[in-house]
Amino acid sequence: MTAPKGAPTPKRSEAQASRRQPYQAPADRKTAAQQSRQRDRSERARKSAALQRGEQWALPLKDRGPVRALARDVVDARRGIGEYYMLMLVLLVVLLAAGKSAKNLALILDLVVVVMFLVIIVEARLVGNKVKKLAAQRFPNESTKGVVWYAATRGIQFRRMRIPKPRVNRGDKV
Repeated sequence: MTAPKGAPTPKRSEAQASRRQPYQAPADRKTAAQQSRQRDRSERARKSAALQRGEQWALPLKDRGPVRALARDVVDARRGIGEYYMLMLVLLVVLLAAGKSAKNLALILDLVVVVMFLVIIVEARLVGNKVKKLAAQRFPNESTKGVVWYAATRGIQFRRMRIPKPRVNRGDKV
């Protein structure tokens, strides 16, 4: 048997009113601005960390959904030529600047840039088609619109610069 409470149960409105605390405005504008900046800073840090982890609520609309997650995993699990495209371009620009007077060198380097560009387009198309095929098998009711472009643009980014961060290691089976 339980002991008596000693006081009547409060009405709901009284219980809710006792839980609420009145808003205490800061004493001056400077303190209010500091508190606001601190709140905003912590909220941005929370969202940024969630975006890095790949949490659905924090992702931009273009990155949401199971098909896009599959595309990210397929691209991140492979080592592609597209990742190194920017490094190769920087090297080619340096070579072009160094050999301005050599017409043959400039012609060869222009050809190399075009060939690299074509290789990257072919690679992006192959990876995109692979993603589209896997998405159609695993998620038959989901739209695959734009997933080829999504995979291609992710494929030409440096791996450590990709957002959200890769969930799979290179060589993992997707």
